Amino acid sequence: MYRRPLQSAARNILRVTASRAAGAKVVDPGVSFTRASAARQLRVSTHSTTPCRTLHLTTQHCSVKETPQPTEEVVGAFTKLIEAMGFTGPLKYKKWIFKIAALRMYTCCVERINYDEFFERCSLPDTLNSWFLIAQLHVWMCLVRMRQEGREGMYFCRYIVHSMWEDVNERSKIMGIDASHRKEALKVMTENFYAALFGYDEAILSDDSVLAAALWRNLFDRQCEDPRQLELMVEYVRKQMQYIDALDGEDLLLTGEVKWRPLVEENAQSILKVAKPTYNDTGL
Repeated sequence: MYRRPLQSAARNILRVTASRAAGAKVVDPGVSFTRASAARQLRVSTHSTTPCRTLHLTTQHCSVKETPQPTEEVVGAFTKLIEAMGFTGPLKYKKWIFKIAALRMYTCCVERINYDEFFERCSLPDTLNSWFLIAQLHVWMCLVRMRQEGREGMYFCRYIVHSMWEDVNERSKIMGIDASHRKEALKVMTENFYAALFGYDEAILSDDSVLAAALWRNLFDRQCEDPRQLELMVEYVRKQMQYIDALDGEDLLLTGEVKWRPLVEENAQSILKVAKPTYNDTGL
């Protein structure tokens, strides 16, 4: 007899709870319209007081000067394999073109340099070793420039060094040096050459004091007591490196032509600028 009143009371409680939940979910359309109109009026008032500006978003960092970065050459797996085995992969041009251009560039290091002026101004003895020290300095500057030309430049550098050792061997034969002494001298020159390359590479990336120390060790053979001679050679190396860097890489790969700036210049500039065309008043 007590079950029916309890069941009816439970049903009433459930109905009231369900009706409250449904009322909470239903939004009054009048209230929503009032809120939307108020938000619209607020946006209009904000736009009327604040000037309209176009916002530009970019992920690019601003810099003073945009320098184009060299793109890395894509080398296939087969090329990497054969080059790892010691062979040369396919290049941009024929290999004989690089060999001729490399020989011509080495010839520029030998024939277009006034060695007598270097001997006089740097107080170097007129010997085969002094000639080699000056030649290796210019060969190193060419190697630094050509190593910037990728795989073709590395192949080019190999034949510059190859041409240099062949020339040194022939010159030693002409001077009458016997085979045993010649072999020993070439071994010492080879060790000094690669040691000089490391020293010059470090010095060119450092300040003038490091470059002067490298020149004192490798060019003057630790026998320079006049700081003006070191100053002259530091200036010479700096201006030659900047001049060679300004030359076109494709022209160097195909021709190998290098013109050196003189050792002493009255009005030496940091880099030889290209002469701009001059125009008259009529624009011709």
